[in-house]
Amino acid sequence: MSRRERTWWLVGGVVIVFYCLFPIAWIASLSFKAPADIANGSFLPTTFSGENYATILTGSASDLFLPALRNSFGICLIATAISCLLAMFAAYAIARLDFPGKKLILSTALAVAIFPVISIVTPLFNVWRQIGLYDTWPGLIIPYLSLTLPISIWTMSAFFREIPWEMEQAAQVDGATTWQAFRKVIVPLAAPGVFTTAIIAFFIAWNDFVYGISLTSTSASRPVPAALGLFSGASQFEDPTGAIAAAALIVTVPVVLLVLLFQRRIVAGLTNGAVKG
Repeated sequence: MSRRERTWWLVGGVVIVFYCLFPIAWIASLSFKAPADIANGSFLPTTFSGENYATILTGSASDLFLPALRNSFGICLIATAISCLLAMFAAYAIARLDFPGKKLILSTALAVAIFPVISIVTPLFNVWRQIGLYDTWPGLIIPYLSLTLPISIWTMSAFFREIPWEMEQAAQVDGATTWQAFRKVIVPLAAPGVFTTAIIAFFIAWNDFVYGISLTSTSASRPVPAALGLFSGASQFEDPTGAIAAAALIVTVPVVLLVLLFQRRIVAGLTNGAVKG
């Protein structure tokens, strides 16, 4: 590229990074502002204050935020583990076996993934109330599987297709059973794809709001996105903007850490099989 082209690419990259990071920087700034500085119009706080973090971690909002944080971690990790386990078997069958309706299964998975969640919340609410799953961990884990499982099947099936069939056949020739070949040969080779799928599934479950606010009513199973919508000030005239910003920043930290710690695996998994040769 010429010097002018490199300059334009650099300017474009800076603009995109600024566009993506500015909302996070604004939330971080709000989280360190005292209540009197929230509406002063300045980007940086007049004086840095940890009052908002004290409110959600040890103060009046801790009873709402901390149980929700625990619920989100537990529910999302369980939903991700179940989704990846089921998706591995489904993706292996789709990639390795020829059977009637294989394309229909993938099409159905895609249709479920793009189906509007809001349209099934009300029927699901009524069913969950009748069978006792309302406001429970299983009552959220099962709907989360409808969000994470389709994308997991689609992603993993692409990785399993890239694994040479001969490697599994060689393991079977050496005396391995089908299950042993799958567990000791196929799964290790597909580890980058499985890891990438797990990260994506965790993000999808972690960011859900509709199920969390509709299928819970107490802190027994309410996740963080739903809890953020229930924050209230000390009075009806006080807006808890600072506390919400502090909670949103804390909720964002696990996602950022996962991406920073495992970015190489994520990139390797997303680009695996993109180029043949």
